[in-house]
Amino acid sequence: MLSLLARLFVSAGAVLLAQVLFGRWIHITSGDWTSVDAWVGALIFAVVLGILNVLVRPILQLVTCPLNFITLGLFTFVVNAIVFWLAAVLVGGDVGGFVGALLGSLTVTICSAIADRSLAQ
Repeated sequence: MLSLLARLFVSAGAVLLAQVLFGRWIHITSGDWTSVDAWVGALIFAVVLGILNVLVRPILQLVTCPLNFITLGLFTFVVNAIVFWLAAVLVGGDVGGFVGALLGSLTVTICSAIADRSLAQ
């Protein structure tokens, strides 16, 4: 249970980091990253993103399997960006197109991978 909460907070922090780094494209939460409202919004976004990763992402991966095969797995970045964009739409955020969704999904993926490595040890 503690590992799940840690991953949730890491995802929320990664969303805020993406918003700070790529503020030109990504607007998920309101306010400064140090405000409570921003963290609550990021936590809600992280929960929605997790639910979409469980429910929608496998279906998209299955549908786009031929494209993923042809591009040697690089189309996975596009699927991740679509899921990130969908989560932003559901929580009322804005990712400013494909570039914002791609940068946001890459930030969350990298931060989550680092956290998974750290929590596994």
